[in-house]
Amino acid sequence: MLTGAALRSRAVAAALVLATGFALALLSAVPASADHVRDQQSWVLSMIGAPDAWAQSQGQGVTVAVIDSGVNPHVSDLAGSVTTGPDLTGVHTPPSNPDWGTHGTWMAALVAGHGHGPGAADGIMGAAPRAKVLSIRVVTDTGDPSYHAYQREPDDRVQSALARAIRYATDHHTGVISMSLGYGAPSRPVRAALQYALRHGIVIVASAGNSGNSSAAHSHGQAPYSFPAVYPGVLGVGAVAQDGATASFSSANLSVQVAAPGVMVPTQGRDDKYWYVNGTSPACALTAGVAALIRAKYPSLPPALVDQAITGSAQNPPPGGYDDKVGFGTVNATGALVLAGRLLREAGRGGRGNGVRGATHFGGGQAAVPRAPVRPRSTAGLAWFGLLGLACLVLTLLTGWRLGRLRRDRRAAAVPAVPPPGPAAEAERARARFAAVPPPSGPREFSPSPERTAAGTGPEPLVPYPAPEAGPPWGRPGQPAGWNPDEPADPWDRVPAARAGHAADGWQDGDGWH
Repeated sequence: MLTGAALRSRAVAAALVLATGFALALLSAVPASADHVRDQQSWVLSMIGAPDAWAQSQGQGVTVAVIDSGVNPHVSDLAGSVTTGPDLTGVHTPPSNPDWGTHGTWMAALVAGHGHGPGAADGIMGAAPRAKVLSIRVVTDTGDPSYHAYQREPDDRVQSALARAIRYATDHHTGVISMSLGYGAPSRPVRAALQYALRHGIVIVASAGNSGNSSAAHSHGQAPYSFPAVYPGVLGVGAVAQDGATASFSSANLSVQVAAPGVMVPTQGRDDKYWYVNGTSPACALTAGVAALIRAKYPSLPPALVDQAITGSAQNPPPGGYDDKVGFGTVNATGALVLAGRLLREAGRGGRGNGVRGATHFGGGQAAVPRAPVRPRSTAGLAWFGLLGLACLVLTLLTGWRLGRLRRDRRAAAVPAVPPPGPAAEAERARARFAAVPPPSGPREFSPSPERTAAGTGPEPLVPYPAPEAGPPWGRPGQPAGWNPDEPADPWDRVPAARAGHAADGWQDGDGWH
């Protein structure tokens, strides 16, 4: 972001903060001489260590998405390096308008400017002069004829446009996304789009904001956070001056991870003129160019390790190693390439090394998972263990069946065998059953037989029943004492009738009374 007049400001917290600040023309009408421009830029390139780093990488083969106000692809220092993507602002200012793409062209030149003229000795050199730029327009400049119409658009639509731009950049295989812009509130679509980009291996860089001198910063002790710089996985960048001091406008908060030149930084504008620009915007663009150098040399290095290479190699670190003004220090392209190579080698060895240990503290991925203490079983081994378990089960069942049979055999041996009853035994049981029954006390008389009376023979004189002879007291109530218990047992115990309503000489068997 650039300090000064706001390109977009809103009263609500979700306002986009994209400031153009003060940008002074080096020469208002006549283009600056090549020597003059390159001389004015030399401190910027030297501070970030770009000239030495170019011996190893110049960003070749990497595309940097510049999500901004648009880029003029026809300026001399960017000719042949820019692909124009969609305009997602919702307004319809044509690219031919002289106020279209002012801020975006400045930033693109700092990322991938390649100079011009013989030996590219003229003009601006970006941090990654052989990288390509994908321009995606999501904001307008203050001079844009549609600026006020854009200001009236709902905030959710504005942030949704940023989310779409991030996804577009991801789907078009960019290696780095540079966003010199910010919002005052988070957005779920933007957060999801950033995760989408990170999953696809894209390094994301954003400016930390220009609220260092704001009343909020003075009252709260730190500057307000700017989104997307504060989102996880995004490398937030602050600004320093030529002497290394923190720029007064640079937002000081915990989103700042590194710093880069952001005061009086020369760059090329959409009008082919050269301008000095201030803000965390140029610092973000220069850092994105350094990330492109790393991606060009080490394309397989994950975004988190690219960020670590930049922060871990930062020069001029503050006391204690970190503060919320410059983060871990000033960007150092040469040192970042050296550390990136070491991180890649350590990752290839399974994560052993100081650099990767820092990453494994927060997870470290699959390489950080320790080896299992027990060697995994093969399929054949699992089959043998299954058969062994089945054999144990069968043995257990056989043992249980055998124990049950032995228990039954022991019970049968403890019970004495009882022979089947014979005639003598049956007679003995009968004697025991009727022994306690006393015999009749006197002679028993029978009433006349009904059949005989009906025949007309007359009544038959009563005949006294003989008294029982001395001997065993055979009989039971209603039975003659002469009943012989030694006769074969009848299933229904034939006994003389002694039941009311039946003949006295009747008998009872299984079919009833007779």
